[in-house]
Amino acid sequence: MPASSTPSGCCARCRNYGTTNLSAAATHYRMMKNTRRVGDYRIMLKKQSFTGEPIDPETASFIQQAFGVPLCSMYGTTEVGVVLANYPGAPDFPIKPGSLGRPVPGVSVEVQRPDGMRCDPDELGEIKVRRHDAWFPTKDRGRIDSDGYFYHAGRADDVIISAGWTMSAVEIEDALLRHPAVAAAAVIGVPDALRGLIVKAFIVPVQGQAADETTVVSIQDHVRRHLSQHEYPRLIEFVADLPRTPAGKINRKALRDQEAAAIKRSEQA
Repeated sequence: MPASSTPSGCCARCRNYGTTNLSAAATHYRMMKNTRRVGDYRIMLKKQSFTGEPIDPETASFIQQAFGVPLCSMYGTTEVGVVLANYPGAPDFPIKPGSLGRPVPGVSVEVQRPDGMRCDPDELGEIKVRRHDAWFPTKDRGRIDSDGYFYHAGRADDVIISAGWTMSAVEIEDALLRHPAVAAAAVIGVPDALRGLIVKAFIVPVQGQAADETTVVSIQDHVRRHLSQHEYPRLIEFVADLPRTPAGKINRKALRDQEAAAIKRSEQA
């Protein structure tokens, strides 16, 4: 990766070019945090935003404190473009931290139940966009509050159901990222004869951190303390890096395919 494309290189370019408006993937902000060098650069941002994937609360808090401005979001689909915005600038549109914002002008967006009915405020459902006189499914789960602001709740195919318990891969990843030994994490469900699926975490450890059983137990106990007892990763695999999409998002599908291929090889052996 060219030096200018690294997280530290990005900070240097923002400083050198006097950047005031920065939009980046959530993963990129997380990488900047992990360099521990953001404070080395004097960056005068007026606005900053992320898109493409949810951002964990720890990274959002760090970035906002480091740059001194709210971290806002834009949400959209490849087929339609931006449909929700939580962006500063309009005097009659207050931003809400942590939300996806409200629909952009001319676009209809709803959170719907499986039967197509609109969800009540704070009820989880699927985010859908009105397009060509029909509701287009985004395959993203979410909710809407009483003020009409939308909130992301993870991909529909990233829900893990284990022994009847429904768990969110995103929530578990957020908990993992709060552990001091974890630099990056991805969570999927893998087959289990007793529970149907169990949680497996792929973890990139912080540089110099031992990837041993003691660290595994520490991480599992950490998740138990922050989430429900059943949501901890029963399996943990330490990796050098995580597969990503061209947009920089963690590619959980690639991890699921990788696990399925490993199971098939094991059955054939």
